[in-house]
Amino acid sequence: MKLFFGEIDNGKAIINDEEQQHIVKVLRMKEGEEIHVTDGKGNVASGKLLIEGKKANIEVSEIQTNTPDFNPKLHIAIAPTKNIDRIEFFVEKAVEMGISEITILQTEKTERKNISIDKLRKQAIAASKQSLRFHFPLVNDLIKLPDFLKNINPSTTFVAHCNENLERMELKKIPHLENITFLIGPEGDFSDKEIHLLAEKGIKAVSLGNQRLRTETAGVFVAAWNYSLINN
Repeated sequence: MKLFFGEIDNGKAIINDEEQQHIVKVLRMKEGEEIHVTDGKGNVASGKLLIEGKKANIEVSEIQTNTPDFNPKLHIAIAPTKNIDRIEFFVEKAVEMGISEITILQTEKTERKNISIDKLRKQAIAASKQSLRFHFPLVNDLIKLPDFLKNINPSTTFVAHCNENLERMELKKIPHLENITFLIGPEGDFSDKEIHLLAEKGIKAVSLGNQRLRTETAGVFVAAWNYSLINN
């Protein structure tokens, strides 16, 4: 399946401008090839590729609406790494494994304060197309931890931190939930103040095993754990 991003409305599909350039200039696709266009909201159009000069269009033969999304829905709020390539790796792999939402957290120990959210969103779209997803995940703007905690549901929110002196439950003991939010700390972990704030909010701490995982590795690990639930 050759999947591209665009808009779908009233039985018509319009391929995104950047996608059109990619089809014509990079992929050099031929008119008449079978293609699919999704709006990232669960709708997908199928049809034949039309080429008009430098423009690419689709002759729609079928539109599927409200295609099923992944369940359970996983939202990972993660602190950015100093080396941005590592957080970009997390975004790509987590999207491939069905994550529904990503939030970039600013914590007390967050060294990187400037994040190109637009770039991460483009990477999420690319990973969605690569893995043939018709529902693209949300990638939210950078937000400070205390502000993020104002809008969470403590009963469905969990945090992975490395403080072995505090009680942490095993990942496998998390009950089956339709929506799960997971917080992943920065390099150097959450501060003691932040860990106590999370506990005060009623957020349960979870251990990801005996090894200390890097930030992006912990994020991918949680995404893979959720992916195993999706496919059971």
